[in-house]
Amino acid sequence: MKLVVGLGNPGDKYQGTRHNAGFWFVERFAAESHTALRKDAKFQALVGRHEASGAWLMLPQSHMNLSGRPVQMLASFFRIAPADILVAHDELDFPPGTVRMKQGGGAAGHNGLKDISARIASHEYWRLRFGIGHPGDRNEVTNYVLNKPAQEDRAAIDNAIGAALEILPLVLAGDLQGAMLKLHSHAAPERAVSPEKPEKPRKAAKTAPAQAAEQPKPARKTGKDEPAGNAERESEKAKPGALGSFLKKFLPDSGQTPKK
Repeated sequence: MKLVVGLGNPGDKYQGTRHNAGFWFVERFAAESHTALRKDAKFQALVGRHEASGAWLMLPQSHMNLSGRPVQMLASFFRIAPADILVAHDELDFPPGTVRMKQGGGAAGHNGLKDISARIASHEYWRLRFGIGHPGDRNEVTNYVLNKPAQEDRAAIDNAIGAALEILPLVLAGDLQGAMLKLHSHAAPERAVSPEKPEKPRKAAKTAPAQAAEQPKPARKTGKDEPAGNAERESEKAKPGALGSFLKKFLPDSGQTPKK
């Protein structure tokens, strides 16, 4: 590996924000390896050379969405191929504490990666992805990445950076497969389930026919058990007979004597 790039936004305003996780990684490595990072106007970046490996360290100072220009300029000047570039950046799809490494792939909406891929005309550079979590609403992503993480999240991200620093010597030496194997076997799981409390399988939703079959059947209308029949009989008792009322108009009362 000949170039290690940390992505972020320059300035004190953004120093502790989630989008600067890539900066944190390179800054920490530079401090631990006593590598000085100096501003280079030609490359629009803070640049230093790691003495033991000869690799260049870079923090672009052109803001996140213009990260590609400094990377392309330095890579072109020193004739560094995309496969010899490692880019460290924040990753929304992983929770804080998770770190993954891979080569190639899309930008997944990350503006820094988009610009790098466009500038160097390749996706085949390596990525070191530090999980920062997701706000849950894509409309809140910009505000989320440009704000500081909670204390426990920052501690988890710092632990992930520590795990990545442990395998960085393997990366710089060219043992990328060995580095990935070691990193991924010790990285925090993306989603863990306690063995004492396994997840319960979800119940399948009932289909419409099954629900219809479970509806109670209406009772048969038989005999005295039928409420409607009782009501009708009670109604008939309360009303005078229709035939009797009709005959009463034409027949004399039984107690009267008919006239001759």
